[in-house]
Amino acid sequence: MNPTHLTRFLTIVDHDLHVPRAAAALDIPLASLYTTIDKLEAETGQPLFTRAKNGWTLTPAGALLREDAPRLIAEAPAPPDKPKVPAGGKAKASKGKGRAPSVKGQPKPFKKRQGR
Repeated sequence: MNPTHLTRFLTIVDHDLHVPRAAAALDIPLASLYTTIDKLEAETGQPLFTRAKNGWTLTPAGALLREDAPRLIAEAPAPPDKPKVPAGGKAKASKGKGRAPSVKGQPKPFKKRQGR
């Protein structure tokens, strides 16, 4: 399981199963948090929350995941190091000053002059 998804799941649980508050605490869009929930439910094969008008509650599978999530996060391998980008950055085209003064006013070679 993805440690990021588990961390988001625990944040929802810590914020009294209130998804908008959890999204604000994580500083992510609400839709992204709902997608994370859907992915976790698909991965476990069972619903983690019971959704109702008066609020959400944890299902038995969600309660088990809540207990195991800290251990799973701790056992997760560290993310791989990002590859080092060579120094120098991206080359940029110079904007230039236009055509050389000796050819100003003459049409560009191999181009037909645009009529008016």
